[in-house]
Amino acid sequence: MSHALDLRLDDLVVADAASRQAEQAFWPQDLTVLAEHHSGPDRAYSYVVAYDRSITWGVPGQPQIAAIKVARDLDQATYTLEMAYHATVPFAQNWLIERGCPAEPITALDGDLMQPADDRTVRVEQQIRDSGTRYEVLGSWTSDFAPCETWTLTRDSDSEQAPIRLFLQEGDFDTHSYTVREGAFPDEERARRWLDERSGPLPQPSEYRGEAAGHRARAALRRSPGVAALPKAGPDAHQAPSPGTAQRPGSGRSL
Repeated sequence: MSHALDLRLDDLVVADAASRQAEQAFWPQDLTVLAEHHSGPDRAYSYVVAYDRSITWGVPGQPQIAAIKVARDLDQATYTLEMAYHATVPFAQNWLIERGCPAEPITALDGDLMQPADDRTVRVEQQIRDSGTRYEVLGSWTSDFAPCETWTLTRDSDSEQAPIRLFLQEGDFDTHSYTVREGAFPDEERARRWLDERSGPLPQPSEYRGEAAGHRARAALRRSPGVAALPKAGPDAHQAPSPGTAQRPGSGRSL
């Protein structure tokens, strides 16, 4: 179950100015832990994904998911602290994985969470977690209430033709689930215009079309008499369950 943040910093002093500044960016009592992992000798390293419920009372649209890394030097009785805010949990998990956190434990989310509504959501979230430094975040928006929507606009270093990628997360309170979709745009201006106007469906990345064709071909083979079902391959294979979005108690809103 989700619980309040405790970074176990008693009897330790901050090691540098950057850590002190990072620590002053939040109040521990405002953070609810969604996932955490402790490792190293005497659990010297802590990695935390947390929901900052104070953000909802600040500037509209600000990211509400905090990613925190603490490194303790028990011999010197000091610690360093790094933290960053993200619009969605997978981007926070990616940030921590890039800073040495094992992937598996930080994806085991706690609390009363919305669940992924479909396989594509699972795949896209895993893609974000595993992306390393592939995506440069250009902007984000978090909607507290209806519409229950969060988006992150990025530049994809792996794509030349449509390098601007939009990750759109939409929650459904009735089913307690959410979807994540990836859109592809040739430039940031057209991506932001789509966000403002919503004049058509979210443009899919070209690689999705090849993926869809593969799914159709496998489905046709499975339906053909005398043809054995092919083993499942590609992005759907060996996919672990994905963590969902967190819900603020009493509000019915998702993260």
